[in-house]
Amino acid sequence: MSIKENLKKIQDQIPGNVTIVAAVKSRNIEEVREIIDAGITNIGENYIQEGELAYSQLGDLAQSIRFHMIGHLQTNKINKTLAFCDLIQTVDSLKKARAINSRVPYSNKLRLPVFIEVNIGNESNKSGVLPEFTQIENLAIEISKLNNLHLQGLMTMGPVTENPESLRPYFRHLKIIFDQLKAKHIPNTDIKTLSMGMSASYKIAIEEGSNMVRIGSGLFGPRKR
Repeated sequence: MSIKENLKKIQDQIPGNVTIVAAVKSRNIEEVREIIDAGITNIGENYIQEGELAYSQLGDLAQSIRFHMIGHLQTNKINKTLAFCDLIQTVDSLKKARAINSRVPYSNKLRLPVFIEVNIGNESNKSGVLPEFTQIENLAIEISKLNNLHLQGLMTMGPVTENPESLRPYFRHLKIIFDQLKAKHIPNTDIKTLSMGMSASYKIAIEEGSNMVRIGSGLFGPRKR
């Protein structure tokens, strides 16, 4: 199936309120253009260098796309990220949030939307806040005090597994935390997006409450490298 056909198939399977972010890790510019031509307006980048290249190669078309940083963000790469990125999904500490906040005024952004990344599987090899409500709430409150950031949701990766069904309890757990955080009505935040679920797990994630999914191979097919 073509990229356009893959997108149409996925769109037919999910509710209209769910945002599809095309995860373009290791994809060439022709593939990125093809998914944009098919109707995608949200692009997820894992690597700064690839994001910079795609942004420059897309030219004026880049202005109609919302670029998400969905990979781990190193502090020394924040300036480069802000040059093309419209939303950072992977804020995993107050230190990182403050570093981003201090650099936003030097970009062309006014107030940058961000998500808190949650390490839902409590895995030592992954970034993210531990899946404990008090810890997430405290970080959300501190981010709300930063003038240049606008907290809008939570994001998680989920443990690597051959059986996507095994992710269901993790997704369910984060939805509970998400609902609790949203109910707090923390000033200067707009907790509305729960970003979880990828190519193999997006259906389960949506069933458990996700309203944003990050899909790569499900749209483009297997990576060529």
